[in-house]
Amino acid sequence: MLLVLMLVGMVAGPAAAGKTGQLTVFWGRNKDEGSLREACDTGVYTTVIISFFSVFGHGKYLTDLSGHPLNGVGADIKHCQSKNILVLLSIGGDGNGYSLPTAKSARDVADQLWNAYLGGNQQNGVSRPFGDAVLDGVDFFIDHGGSANYDELARRLAAYNNKNNNKNSKKKAVLDDTNSDTALSTGLIGRIHVRFYNNTMCSFNDDSDLGTDNRRPFYGAWLGWAERYPNAKLFVGLPAAKDAVADGWIEPVNELPNRALPLVQDTPGYAGVMLWNRYFDRRDNYGLRIKNMV
Repeated sequence: MLLVLMLVGMVAGPAAAGKTGQLTVFWGRNKDEGSLREACDTGVYTTVIISFFSVFGHGKYLTDLSGHPLNGVGADIKHCQSKNILVLLSIGGDGNGYSLPTAKSARDVADQLWNAYLGGNQQNGVSRPFGDAVLDGVDFFIDHGGSANYDELARRLAAYNNKNNNKNSKKKAVLDDTNSDTALSTGLIGRIHVRFYNNTMCSFNDDSDLGTDNRRPFYGAWLGWAERYPNAKLFVGLPAAKDAVADGWIEPVNELPNRALPLVQDTPGYAGVMLWNRYFDRRDNYGLRIKNMV
């Protein structure tokens, strides 16, 4: 499952059922995907997640954008935000250079994130890779290293938010993994992206018929999240191309609008769709094709 955790108070309750037009995409996984500015100028996305802040928890920090130079990203962030597009930073990813071995390490990472990317200022030698651009929040993409102490990280970020008097610049926290138990337990969840790919237990089966057992894992998984987190906004996480992942791609012309989305859009918590990732979406135009459906 792909989860997006937003601090309570950042969002105003569950979304109404039906189309929302909200489309999120991950950017930063392939140099050939084009710039962040180009992604935002498509008019397709309402949220872009920069990936990844991939080394942390042991006194070292690294942001890896797959060959994209960091210079210029700050200006692109501001450009996107001027179009009312949220820009988040994803931490973690598919590498193994991160974990939170202690509560103190979690607090240290939260301090680093706040001062280097969010609402803090450069202090104690903390540089800001994107200059004075201020990101809208943090995405937790924790595929490795276990779930320990991510609750502490979420609480520390929430504490910074509570000290931030400008309500319009409150930061969001996002979580994308199966190692989510501790962060989920904080009660700070306002938005969840549920990943329906690379997981045959809940992927949509395009060969099945309405009401058959083959479709129940997809819908059942969705209902499970909706029932557990009735106050959260729920996004459907999908691959932007068949070859982007091992399984879970849904054909965008007939299957997605006629058979998959009606199932989830009928639930009160439905808020939109998340795509993995910008490189594949730029190549195949999946997001553009489904924008008016979501």
